[in-house]
Amino acid sequence: MLNYLKSLFRSSSTPMNNGPIKGTIYKTYKESLVEIGDNCLVEATLTTYTPDAKIILGNNIFIGTNSLIGSAQSIIIEDDVLISFNCLIQDSDTHSLNSANRKDDCANWIIGKKDWTHIEKKPIRICKSAWIGAYSIILKGVTIGEGAIVGAGSVVTKDVAPFTIVAGNPAKFIRKTD
Repeated sequence: MLNYLKSLFRSSSTPMNNGPIKGTIYKTYKESLVEIGDNCLVEATLTTYTPDAKIILGNNIFIGTNSLIGSAQSIIIEDDVLISFNCLIQDSDTHSLNSANRKDDCANWIIGKKDWTHIEKKPIRICKSAWIGAYSIILKGVTIGEGAIVGAGSVVTKDVAPFTIVAGNPAKFIRKTD
């Protein structure tokens, strides 16, 4: 069963949910949701940007050091997923593509009043038993299929079919897995 994290900030190497949380969990708004299942080893930073944002981790998940999972909408990572170190997973552009709309982003972010209405957001899902290689980037709106492998250093801009290997920038189909 998933445990609900109620703190706005947590940085610890003590066991939680039968596994250590060695990374940082940062919720910009207390209303946002971070759930972490059992037997997870999280060395990454998990951060939510909006009150409606959610990050849900299933059971038996590893997320490596210096990885960042940033949610403005929804990031769901199913059971038995491995995410290597230095990965970036973002479900939004984090800034508007219109320069006039992003002019005051920094100042507004500092005071906790960033306007997310002009920023494109799309949910991310990483299905069970997927493996994300080091230095990979997963962008908004992507689903990584069950058992899929994302090669190191890849930039994933489109869905990855189950039981396939993709690699490159942008990530392209390499072959089916065994």
